[in-house]
Amino acid sequence: MNLQQEKWWVDAQNDENAVILDVRTPEEFERGIIPNAINIDIYKGQGFIYMIEELDKSKTYYVYCHAGSRSAKACEVMQQLGFEKTFNLVGGISEWNGPIVEPN
Repeated sequence: MNLQQEKWWVDAQNDENAVILDVRTPEEFERGIIPNAINIDIYKGQGFIYMIEELDKSKTYYVYCHAGSRSAKACEVMQQLGFEKTFNLVGGISEWNGPIVEPN
């Protein structure tokens, strides 16, 4: 499901089962992230599938990329793999007005 950034962020902050998932490349990830994001690069193809399948399907995933299209695709793939709660950030980090931090 696509969410506008305010609802996406508020929901992620209020959801104790939230996981923020950044599906950009490692190079993009290094330039700054939404706080607490984990990085799984969708361009890894089958490697992306393998890493996604390791995640807990009971969690709620708030997914973003640069502009919103890769993360929308990631949400589709995740739903096909049995994830029920995936939320795409409309506009991605390029339109993000919230906090951005350096990755740990």
